[in-house]
Amino acid sequence: MKRRVALLARLAAHAALAALPVVSSTAADAAERFTVTIQGQQAGAMSVERGAAGELRVEYSYRDNGRGPDMQETFRVGEAERVLDYRVRGSSTFGGEIREDFAFADGRLRWNSKVDRGDEAAAPGGVFVPLESSPAYWSQLLRAVLAQPGQRAVAPGGAQLASERLAQIEVDGPQGKVAVALYATTGADVEPWYIWLRDDASRAFYAVVWPGFLVAPAGHESAGPALLARQMQAQAERLTSIRQRSTIALPGLTLIRSVRWFDAKAAAMRGPSDVYLFDGRIAALTPPGALDAGPQQVIDGAGRSLLPGLWDMHAHIWPGAAIQHLAAGVTSVRDLANQNDDLLKLKARIDRGEIAGPHVVPAGFIEGRSPFSSRNGVVVATLEEGLRAVDAYAARGYRQIKLYNSIRPEWVKPLAARAHAHGMTVAGHVPAFMRAEQAVQAGYDELTHINQVMLNFFVRPDQDTRTLLRFTLVGEEARKVRTQSPEVRRFIALLRRHGTAVDPTLGAFEAMFTQRDGEPNPSLAAVVDHLPVLWRRGMLNSEMSPTAEQAARYRPSYTRMLELTGALHRAGVPLVAGTDGTPGLLLHRELELYVRAGIPAPEVLRIATWNGARIAGEGARSGSIERGKDADLVLIEGDPARDIGHIRRTSLVIKGREAYSPSALYESLGMRPFAADAVVQRPLPAAR
Repeated sequence: MKRRVALLARLAAHAALAALPVVSSTAADAAERFTVTIQGQQAGAMSVERGAAGELRVEYSYRDNGRGPDMQETFRVGEAERVLDYRVRGSSTFGGEIREDFAFADGRLRWNSKVDRGDEAAAPGGVFVPLESSPAYWSQLLRAVLAQPGQRAVAPGGAQLASERLAQIEVDGPQGKVAVALYATTGADVEPWYIWLRDDASRAFYAVVWPGFLVAPAGHESAGPALLARQMQAQAERLTSIRQRSTIALPGLTLIRSVRWFDAKAAAMRGPSDVYLFDGRIAALTPPGALDAGPQQVIDGAGRSLLPGLWDMHAHIWPGAAIQHLAAGVTSVRDLANQNDDLLKLKARIDRGEIAGPHVVPAGFIEGRSPFSSRNGVVVATLEEGLRAVDAYAARGYRQIKLYNSIRPEWVKPLAARAHAHGMTVAGHVPAFMRAEQAVQAGYDELTHINQVMLNFFVRPDQDTRTLLRFTLVGEEARKVRTQSPEVRRFIALLRRHGTAVDPTLGAFEAMFTQRDGEPNPSLAAVVDHLPVLWRRGMLNSEMSPTAEQAARYRPSYTRMLELTGALHRAGVPLVAGTDGTPGLLLHRELELYVRAGIPAPEVLRIATWNGARIAGEGARSGSIERGKDADLVLIEGDPARDIGHIRRTSLVIKGREAYSPSALYESLGMRPFAADAVVQRPLPAAR
C-alpha cells in the first residue's frame, strides 16, 4: 500500500510493500490503463493486458523525487481469485533488482526470489505475498482474500490476512455516478491496506488513495478528494479506538517512585529519586520518600530509567505512523517535508487528543520546480515565488524552512536571508550543483543527511545530485575520505564557526550501503522477532542490490560516514537524531549507530532529547527533566546510559496528563512489545 514511508528511504520489505498502491488485474477488455498521480501531477502509469492464454501482463512505473519503481509482471488467476503462478522483473525505487517467481501446483507452493526460495505444502485457500510487486497484483491478492470463507487467508510464515468492508459512497465518473466501497486488509503490515472497489457483484478495483497520491482508472482522477475524505474518516475511527485502548489517565498528582532519571543537559544519569507530576507538568524531584504528598497514582521506578521524551528530528509523519512513534518513546517529531494542510490537520487532531501521537513541529518545505522535484510543501519556479513561500510560512508561525534538491544555488542566500529576517532557521539538502560548504556560507543553519555532507568532498560541479547519484556517488567515493585530512578539518571548522547543526540519519543509509540481497537488514536485525511476519521476509531484500564488487566499496564508505559523524561530535558540531525512515524503531537504531561512531551513550541520549528540543525551539517545555517543564517522558526498563540497546524497552510513555501503554500500541501494530508495561497503581486514601 501507498504509505507515507514512500517519501523516505525504504529500509525493509514492509516499506517496499507499503510504497505500492493497488489496482485491479481483472480486465474485461484487452487492456486497462491507470494513472499514478502525485500532488495533483501525473507521475506514472500502469497498464494491465490480458494475453492469449489468459495471463495478465502488467507494466508499472512512476517517478517522485527523481526515483521510483519500474516493473513488468505476468500472472494467471484460477478458482476463488487465487493467483496460480507469477513472475516479476524490474528495478525498485532505489535501483535495486526486482526478481521473483512463485507457483501453486500439485498441492505445493514453490517460490524463488533474489533473496530466498521455498517449497512447502500449500495451505487451503492460501495466498503469497511477493517482496515487491505491482498494484495489479495487490488488488488481486485482496480479491483472493475476499473470496475465502470468513474473508481470511493464510500466507507463508503463518500470516493471517483478513479483509472487511468499511464504507460505501458514490463518486462522479466520466459516464456518471460510480458506487464504490472501501475495504481494509489487515495482518500483513503494521497498518491496514485500504482499497476502493466497485460496489457491485464484480467488486472490481476502483482506486487507491492517500494524501497526495492516487491510483485510479484514466479519466477518474477527479474522484480522488471524495475518496480520500471518506478513507481518512475510516482511518480516524480506527486510530481513535486504539487511543482509547492504550491511554491511562493521570489526574491530579502522580509519583514515579525511586527511579533513575536522565539529566539531559549534563548528559548524566541521576538518582534514584522520586519524580512528581502534577497537572501535566514535572512538579518536583526529591530523594526517595522525602515527601508525604498523597499521590493519586504511583508508578514503581525501581530498575527503570526515566528519560525526557525522545525527539525524531527528521520525520515525515502520517496518521498511522503516529502510534509507531509513540510506542517507541518518541514524544516529539520535527516533520521536514509533508503536505502542509494534511500535516497541520494531523497535528491539530493529536493536540486535541483525538488520536495518540507525538508533538509535531513542522518545517516549511520549499522545492524548486524541475523534472526531479519532490512534490511536497511548496514547489517554486522562481526566486520571487520562493521568497513568498518563506513569508507564508513565517506568517503561520513556522520556525524553520527546509530547502531541497532542485532549489537553484543562487537562490539560497536570498531565501536564507529572508528566513533569518523572520527569525527562522534554514535546513535542508544541499541543492544540486552546490556543495555543503557553499550552502553553509550562503546561510544554512543545519545540514540534513550525512551523504549530503560527504558529497562536499568529491562531488563535481557538473554532477546532478537530484538523481540516485547522491547515493551511488557516496557509495563509490566516501571510502577515500579521511576525517583527519586538512580538507575535512577545514570544513568542520566552518561548521563550528557558523554554529551549523547536522542531522546525519545514519540509519537511513545503513542497509543501503552495507546490505546485499539475501542478508538481513542490519538496521532491523535486532528487532526481527518483534515484527509482523510478512515484514521479516522482506528484511532480506536490499534496496540497492549492490554486486559483490560494489559492496566491497560501499561498506567502507559507510564506515567513513560513521567516522565523520563521530568527528563532527568530537569537534563540537551540534548533532540531532533523525530517521527519515521507519517510525520509532529506526530512531533506536540511529542512537546505536552514534555509539558505534564513538559517541558515549549518555551523550547520545542528550542528542536525542535536549539537542532535539533546543534546536527545534522547544527547549522551554521539553528535552530535559526539570521542575515546571511538560511531563514529556518515557520510562525505560534498564539503563540506556550504560547499554544504548535498552532504549527499545519502553515500559510507559507520558505526555502531559496521560500515559500510554507501549504494549497496547505495539500489539495494535501486530508487533510483539519489548518490555512489560509499568503498572500505574492507584493507592487507597489514607485512613483518618
